[in-house]
Amino acid sequence: QVQLVESGGGLVQAGGSLRLSCAASGRTFSNYVMGWFRQAPGKEREFVAFINRSGGTANYADSVQGRFTVSRDNARNTVYLQMISLKPEDTAVYYCAAGKYYSRSFTSYDYWGQGTQVTVSS
Repeated sequence: QVQLVESGGGLVQAGGSLRLSCAASGRTFSNYVMGWFRQAPGKEREFVAFINRSGGTANYADSVQGRFTVSRDNARNTVYLQMISLKPEDTAVYYCAAGKYYSRSFTSYDYWGQGTQVTVSS
């Protein structure tokens, strides 16, 4: 089992920045690919980014490419999502997830956090 707890969400104006954190406990954090997903009201959960076990490779959704950066600190068992130039359409609940494989599909991830709300006002 892996327990994931997100933090860092909040209300920000368009153009602003936030950094989300996801702290992991349980099994060896560095064994897992870590993903970020988001879900807006009335919409399906969508892929945002993932990062490989070592932190050397990341992949992003087109909608966030160039604005969001995913990173991880395996010594601290934490993955981060730095978000800049935020837009109202980035408003959603953001979830981190742990899985065994690189994937943009939420079905490929085994463990999930409870989510943190990000609201971007125009």
